[in-house]
Amino acid sequence: MNVVAEMLVSSPAPAAIWATLMLLTLPALLLLGSPQAMRHPRRAAQETVAALRAHTVAKQQKATEAARAAQFASEIEVAASRAAASAARWQEVWEQASAAVNTAYDAWLEADARVRTAASAAAWGTPWSVRTCEEYAARERFLHQAVSAAVSRGELPASAMADVIAGANGWDARLHPVDQELVIARASAAWLRQRYELAVEAEATAWHDASLAQRAASSLREESQAAAVLAAAPAPVRGNTEVRAHRRVVFGELAQIAMR
Repeated sequence: MNVVAEMLVSSPAPAAIWATLMLLTLPALLLLGSPQAMRHPRRAAQETVAALRAHTVAKQQKATEAARAAQFASEIEVAASRAAASAARWQEVWEQASAAVNTAYDAWLEADARVRTAASAAAWGTPWSVRTCEEYAARERFLHQAVSAAVSRGELPASAMADVIAGANGWDARLHPVDQELVIARASAAWLRQRYELAVEAEATAWHDASLAQRAASSLREESQAAAVLAAAPAPVRGNTEVRAHRRVVFGELAQIAMR
């Protein structure tokens, strides 16, 4: 190690002084190295300062563009994560709706079987007329209890009890208990079929929503991966027109998903 190097290592102050002197003499060296600059030193100095300023501005723009690309990648990554979570929730909703369809279908089949059983029993014939008040009261009591039990099992809507008490919508306490069982079975089958049809509609809606959520999550996942690659790309790639248009498309998709 020579004396100059040892001095620079042991004492940093001279090194700082030398660096400052080199920076100060750089414009003069540039002027001396160009014959054109020697003939027009003022214009050469202005051009040198302008070039230094342009270099500084370009460097700042590159840093700003890099920060924006990193922020964009971070934001779309968060959006992709939220979309994935939303898609998972919609998938659960559809699975529950699908299970409800199967349950409603089984209940409808069981009700239809009860109708056939009650119809077979009623086919033997039963006395319709009520001979005494006690017999009427017994039939009425049987009807109320049977309908109440069907409501508690979910085979009839809660409004059926009000219709029974009012004697509306086909409910007649004068019927023989065997005939009343047939009326209850038919009403139950009709209502459970309606519930099944509503469950099918709800399942179709849930499937549509789950499919939309899944497509949105998949699209955002791809955009997140593209944004991560974009953030790591060189500055000229990040700053071109195609990239800026790509960002506008992505933010438009995010806005549409947020409005659903």
